[in-house]
Amino acid sequence: MSARQRFSTRTGWETAETELSRALRERREAGLPISDLTASNPTRCGFAYDTEAILSPLVTGGTLGYDPNPQGILSAREAVCGYYRDHGAIVDPAQLFLTTSTSEAYSFLFRLLCDAGDEVLIAQPSYPLFDFLAVLDDVKLAPYSLFYDHGWHLDLEAVRQRITSRTRAIALVHPNNPTGHFTKLSERRHLEELCREHGLALIVDEVFLDYPLMESERSFARGPHPVLTFVLSGMSKIAGLPQMKAAWIAALGPDSELREASARLELIADTFLSMNAPVQSALPYWLQHRGSIQQQIQKRVAGNLTLLDELLSGQSMVTRLVTEAGWYAVLRVPAVQSDEELAIELIRKHGVSVQPGYFFGFSGEVWLVVSLLPPEQEFQDGMEAILRVSNGVEI
Repeated sequence: MSARQRFSTRTGWETAETELSRALRERREAGLPISDLTASNPTRCGFAYDTEAILSPLVTGGTLGYDPNPQGILSAREAVCGYYRDHGAIVDPAQLFLTTSTSEAYSFLFRLLCDAGDEVLIAQPSYPLFDFLAVLDDVKLAPYSLFYDHGWHLDLEAVRQRITSRTRAIALVHPNNPTGHFTKLSERRHLEELCREHGLALIVDEVFLDYPLMESERSFARGPHPVLTFVLSGMSKIAGLPQMKAAWIAALGPDSELREASARLELIADTFLSMNAPVQSALPYWLQHRGSIQQQIQKRVAGNLTLLDELLSGQSMVTRLVTEAGWYAVLRVPAVQSDEELAIELIRKHGVSVQPGYFFGFSGEVWLVVSLLPPEQEFQDGMEAILRVSNGVEI
């Protein structure tokens, strides 16, 4: 008798198809139209990309050479420094570590800061991918609350109460996904004081920093940095190029702590040597020309947000929460059914795909999260169907 193969509990996730994913699959297989208000991939939202210009830097002469540097080639890191100068921040190339994605960057930092079973505090509502990343690195996530009162706010007392002897870092997304909440300067100062008091690091994800919808807050890369701070970003959002797999960590903080952290982080990066040479060579060009796609995305997002507010003004059952940045809107809808049940109804009966709020940790009421990236007509069709259902016009 042969023994049964055993697998790591890290990957023992529930992967059975949900009713919502089944409804979406069946509609696609039937060839029926879908208004996709979950769209997060800008390459599939009808934006104009200069294909030749984007791809040409990948075939320069230097891309066939192999000169591995754990932090990434100097020219690429210098280009990232230029990006931060545009945000009023002075970052040295020696403080940068290139990665293939912010997901990989999180994994590097979890390995740097945490032993198995240690904790990282993370805001909720927030992006659900963090749960998978933490499990893979044997890290526990402890959620702290964002609360809504005519805008989103960080519950600083809730953060303090979640800190334990196993806490190693506080993570935040600035601006948050999907709430669009910018961490205010006063909130930053309180978080830094908590980190100083308890010996914690700050992990700050700024992938949506370039997409403010009102007055923006400054990058955490701008000093001073009284505690160890890691700022993450990448080309997926900055240049609308998720397929190029280019991101980074900016390591900042007091000299003594920063030196040790950087040495350890360099060893982690050297173990993986993740980002390939062609992408590193192309990074300066992509950063320099990011304005074209950013302007298109900003125009689309602003237009759809204006359209959304116009549609909402004609009824009273659905309301939009204030969003300061990013490309999502959070809707509060009547609590006649759960947000998952509503999302299933919308896809099965009306061909509208939305994300139920519980995906992001919303609770207490019924929430839908909609993307502001789709083409205007698709967005309008989807929102009109949501409003008809929510106002009892279509059941």
